[in-house]
Amino acid sequence: MSSDLSSLLNSSRALNAHLSKPDLPTVNLSLDQIEAQSRRLVSRQPAAATDADRANYLLAQAHVDAPALASSIAHLNTSTTFSPLQPLQDTDVAGYLRHAHEQNLISTIEEGRRETQEAFYNLLEERSRKDWEAKKRRVFEELGGRSLAVATAGDGKALAEMKKTFHSRANLAASTGPSLTLQMQSKMMAYDRTICELNAARLRGMSCPIIHLLMQAAANLSQDPSSTQMSLNCQILVKITGEPPALPPVEHAGAHILNTPLFERKYARAYLGDPESREAASLRAQIAKGGREALEDQFWDIIERGIQARAVEARLGGDPSVANKIRAFLGVKYYKNGQWEDHIEIVAGQPLWAKLFYLVRTGHAQEALDETLRCQAAIEHREPSFASHFRSWIESPDRRLSKSHRDYLQSVYNAHMLHAATTDPFKLALYKLMGRLEPSRRSVPHVTATTEDWLWFQLAMVDEEEEGGLRGLTEVLLSYGEHHFEATKKGVWASVLLMCGQFERAVAALWEHPETEVEAVHLAIALAYHGLLRVPPRAETSDLSPLTISPVHPPALSLSTLIWRYVRQFVKMDAKEALQYVYCVCLAADQGNGVGNETLESAWELVRRIIVLAHSGPAWDELVGGFRPEGTKFNGIVEQGAPLLHLQNITQYNNQILIRAARECEENDRIPEAIKLYNLAGDYATVIACLAQALGNTLSLPMAENEKGKIVEKTAIEILKHYERMNRAVGKEREAAVRLLRVREAINAKNAGRPDVALDIMESTDLIPLDGDVAKITRRAEEFKDLHDALQRNLQIYLPLTMDCLAALHQSIKTSSAITEATRQMSLTTLRKKSRSLMVFAGILKYRMSPDVYSYLARLDVEISL
Repeated sequence: MSSDLSSLLNSSRALNAHLSKPDLPTVNLSLDQIEAQSRRLVSRQPAAATDADRANYLLAQAHVDAPALASSIAHLNTSTTFSPLQPLQDTDVAGYLRHAHEQNLISTIEEGRRETQEAFYNLLEERSRKDWEAKKRRVFEELGGRSLAVATAGDGKALAEMKKTFHSRANLAASTGPSLTLQMQSKMMAYDRTICELNAARLRGMSCPIIHLLMQAAANLSQDPSSTQMSLNCQILVKITGEPPALPPVEHAGAHILNTPLFERKYARAYLGDPESREAASLRAQIAKGGREALEDQFWDIIERGIQARAVEARLGGDPSVANKIRAFLGVKYYKNGQWEDHIEIVAGQPLWAKLFYLVRTGHAQEALDETLRCQAAIEHREPSFASHFRSWIESPDRRLSKSHRDYLQSVYNAHMLHAATTDPFKLALYKLMGRLEPSRRSVPHVTATTEDWLWFQLAMVDEEEEGGLRGLTEVLLSYGEHHFEATKKGVWASVLLMCGQFERAVAALWEHPETEVEAVHLAIALAYHGLLRVPPRAETSDLSPLTISPVHPPALSLSTLIWRYVRQFVKMDAKEALQYVYCVCLAADQGNGVGNETLESAWELVRRIIVLAHSGPAWDELVGGFRPEGTKFNGIVEQGAPLLHLQNITQYNNQILIRAARECEENDRIPEAIKLYNLAGDYATVIACLAQALGNTLSLPMAENEKGKIVEKTAIEILKHYERMNRAVGKEREAAVRLLRVREAINAKNAGRPDVALDIMESTDLIPLDGDVAKITRRAEEFKDLHDALQRNLQIYLPLTMDCLAALHQSIKTSSAITEATRQMSLTTLRKKSRSLMVFAGILKYRMSPDVYSYLARLDVEISL
């Protein structure tokens, strides 16, 4: 090892031996000496400046004494941070209270800041989660993934599914939604019957009680928890819209149509128009009233069920009147251990204030007035003039008193009710309702105990001329948010939004939960039917959510997006039902600012998409129409529903639906369907052109892969026979289609072992001159460029086909012993003549075929010539 190192040292010194450096001495040091010298040199260098020194230097330039500040911080005593600056004496009560008050303010501010910050981050996290879920769901829907559960089952599995989807050949329009359970399918089938009834009534020009039909469908699904909430939502809408349960009976159908009020788009003008108009204010008042009445009916049902469940405690007796039932309910709720609860005031031997309030709360205002007049003397002894004011309030059409009456009620309320510790809360609530007192104080103890009671009280206090009306209440409810209401009762948030007129938000709230998606779609259709749904312009429509929220415009809901996401799950299996839903998109066709026209275009696009995606067969023909064997045309379901799509005439129907759907079928490689659609639209020239192209494309496919070609051929044969009989589309295109069919027929004959038949068929097409006339062959070769493109493109198909037939016949005749020699020679001569003619023709068009094909033809020609 030492010798190796020595030789290495000598070699290294020899590298610069040729350089002369007499001024540089030679240094011979060991490794230890080199290390020691290095450490000595480092110790002589000044210490490097630390980050703290650099910071102090920069701060000093800005006239900041960093060391002094650091010293102050080091000696800071934080234990007295919240102590008074001056010590308080033990007897300084005022100073102590002042200091405690200041500390409470500081603590409150800090607690409020902390709660606000926490609420902000919670809201931010929730919104981010919802946005991510919506985007993830949208991606899997568009890419044809299975369900959202695939994405949440694990990142690796979701990534694998997405990779499979990206490599699939299915386009976005053909992707399917999540797999449906049996329960979900049953629910969808129960509801889709109502949509069919709705469209049937629209076609007849009649109104349809769509909300009542949806309510019946929900009642039939009593096992589904979401159906109960759907029934409640429908009850709210019935009260808001005033939709009758059924159409009135009439003598005959004509009178039925004349006597039936039209509910379709009844409220569209007021809802979609100027929000400051009188019509819009009246509609908002109607919405608030409808929501209040729905809560009244709901509460009355609760009271009746409660009395039946606790009949012994209720002691209803033989009096089934409304007032007696309220008395029984109050006994069950507030009468304990032989006495009434402390906050209940007894008047005329009964809890009168509570009784009057619950009569009003359940919508029995007249009964409440009757009870007031019956006990007027006892009431006047306690509250003078209450009965007269209560009567005026009950009998006013909008439950609104004059300003003088309200001022009087306000003075009474302020004088001996507001701050009294023993005031009956129900009497307090009645005064607040009559005078609409203190609308900002939205709760009354013991009165607004439940969410429904609280909502009813807010709606009863709404006044469109004060405090922003229903819109002011809506802002308050939206500020509370979904979690505030959903924490006590699941599914109530959508009902809250309906009662305050936020119909688009209500549908979106249902759509966000998979178990209520079906209800969301049908609720949106019912709202659109009555004109209570706003559709956004196409430019403002989001791909992630059907709901559009704008700071300058009211919320809007894309009905077309919602319906397509719903029907795409079954469009391939049941295109007719999907079409019924698409008809409902056109309910918003009357919306202004161009949105209605965009809505119609969206509906037409969805119809075309359904036609393209639907499975071929009898059901597809029933969808689009077709021709009977004798040639007569029958209309499809789409054309029958053309009035619902606002297609005014057959020309518009052909242009917007059939022809454009045919083009989309072509793009999706559904040629037979495209041909049928062009044929139905009366575009016969395009039919023949499409047939020729399709026949040309399928001609070269082998028989094992030519299932599509068989369908095209069958369609072509039927259409060409019909066109020949009707003398339609005469010309180059039809002639090319006929020739291509003959070529396919020759191929089939040759594959069946009948070359003689195949050769006769090819000669009948007159595509290849085989008579040996050189002038004719030359002329025909020059005319080749004028043939249809499909015929030119398949030259390499039918030339070898014809030569194969000649070669097969040549071999058969040459080896046959059943014919005479003279006949054999004559036949062989004829075959050689035809083969030579084909080669001359192929030689002229040699530039249009590959060298391999030409070599193949030449080889067979040589075999035939021998």
